[in-house]
Amino acid sequence: MDHGINPDKLREECGVLGIYTKSREDTAKLLYYGLYALQHRGQESAGIAVNDGLRSNYHKGIGLVPDVFNEKNLEELIGEIGIGHVRYSSEGMGHLENAQPLVARYRRGSLSLAHNGSLINADIIRERLEDDGVIFQTSIDSEVIVNLIARYSNDGIIPAIERTMDLIKG
Repeated sequence: MDHGINPDKLREECGVLGIYTKSREDTAKLLYYGLYALQHRGQESAGIAVNDGLRSNYHKGIGLVPDVFNEKNLEELIGEIGIGHVRYSSEGMGHLENAQPLVARYRRGSLSLAHNGSLINADIIRERLEDDGVIFQTSIDSEVIVNLIARYSNDGIIPAIERTMDLIKG
């Protein structure tokens, strides 16, 4: 019986990590080691985004964690809060634009998102957003989440996330 599982391939689906620390300079390195430990969850791409309270900075690339990051680009990622992601494609092709975390700049600042999973209604929401003039840069459904949060952010980030969570399924 064929269950659609290839025994020659790893079957993990992404690794997501978040950290908050008082040591701004150590955040990216701690995320690096965490992603290295999660490498079995995704070998396609890796990324880290940090925020220093004012702005977000990120680095991501195609490949394994040690191939994407080096001492120099980790030193440039300074902030108290950060997220990391290693990717295994479940949605979206294996291209750099689909690597996470996604970092979006919008009228209220910047938003970083690392997401593991698939939205069953992403295509419907994406189509509605595109009908309203939203332009997508990726083919992953995580970008739907980012656009919804940005769209509903007038009353603050928490209500925007709550409204987004009410709309998405998956």
